[in-house]
Amino acid sequence: MTEQNGVSFLMNTYNRFPVTIKHGKGARVWDEKGRCYLDFTAGIAVNVLGHGHPKLLDAIKNQAERVIHVSNLYWNEPQIKLAELLSKHTTGGSVFFVNSGTEANEAALKLARKFGKTRSEKKYKIISTINSFHGRTYGSLSATGQPKYQRSFTPMLEGFEYVEYNNVDSLASKMSPDVCAVILEPIQGEGGVLPAKKEFLETARRLCDEYDALLIFDEVQTGMGRTGHLFAYQYYGVTPDILTVAKGLGGGVPIGAVIANEKANVFKPGDHGSTFGGNPLACAAGVAVMETITSDGFLEHVRTVGDYLLEELKKLAETYDVISEVRGMGMILGIELQKDLKALDFAMKCLDKGLLVTLSGNNTIRLLPPLIIEKSDVDEAVEMLDSAFRG
Repeated sequence: MTEQNGVSFLMNTYNRFPVTIKHGKGARVWDEKGRCYLDFTAGIAVNVLGHGHPKLLDAIKNQAERVIHVSNLYWNEPQIKLAELLSKHTTGGSVFFVNSGTEANEAALKLARKFGKTRSEKKYKIISTINSFHGRTYGSLSATGQPKYQRSFTPMLEGFEYVEYNNVDSLASKMSPDVCAVILEPIQGEGGVLPAKKEFLETARRLCDEYDALLIFDEVQTGMGRTGHLFAYQYYGVTPDILTVAKGLGGGVPIGAVIANEKANVFKPGDHGSTFGGNPLACAAGVAVMETITSDGFLEHVRTVGDYLLEELKKLAETYDVISEVRGMGMILGIELQKDLKALDFAMKCLDKGLLVTLSGNNTIRLLPPLIIEKSDVDEAVEMLDSAFRG
């Protein structure tokens, strides 16, 4: 255990910023001393509706007054409604609910392995990309192509192979009849905010069809309107067999989901389960979030304000040589600094100015604001960034 700000009861698993958040409203939060911060982290892409959104609060309150949990031995109405919304607004597939992104990816990997077994005992290999991030439990960690997350927990699960992101030749070289699935992030969030090339995703789709393998898109971070589209795959026009969702789905209430098309939907009773997955409270929150994000004008707003933020960041890049690149789409954007600079040092400067940002790798600042921000919030954030760059 470690002691920080008088707290000595938490495992030392996070290098936390020296702030204790007490409450939030909209795109702002306040610490224990009453200082206000503009929140461009949003719980790491979770608080898509910001803090204290009335529709989300009402949904949680109303459901808590009815029933919070009943288990998956019984049906519950919010779960059925949320599954229908997810299916209709994505691939039309069947839904399995979990509690987090890593659990969603675990379920997807199990679906892929079982699918492979229906074809051949040897069809169990799963391909992911170098620099990817799919979670911290053993299956998703084995799919994560970053040794720094794996080395203390080896050996990883067997049957995982890694290819270079956005390299179609690298992907093609690993495909074989033994591959049951390819799992990809349309944008590598933890890996530097690196968007996929359309050709890469299209090639993955073609190769999966050719080798009778499943294509899995991990949209835990890029989903729920983050890119200005409900899901990033819709922007690219490449449809997966399995889609994994979490983070923003509950607007702050823990929930994740797996959406599998008819080909991939191979689970039978007993194959998988979750005690809390799809409980009424989390699903009621998910329904409120889905209905809000899919309402008229919401995603257009994300695209408009996201484009404005991107252009303002590019202006900063023209001003400061320490910025090597600005990239991303919608409201998942990265500011890559020169390689000899540490993003953490700059994030601490932003904190001092009153702006919360997060990191992506060693030298990239990641901006993940609530999707409800306005251009005035962008102007305020850019002014703080500018001040931080000035020193």
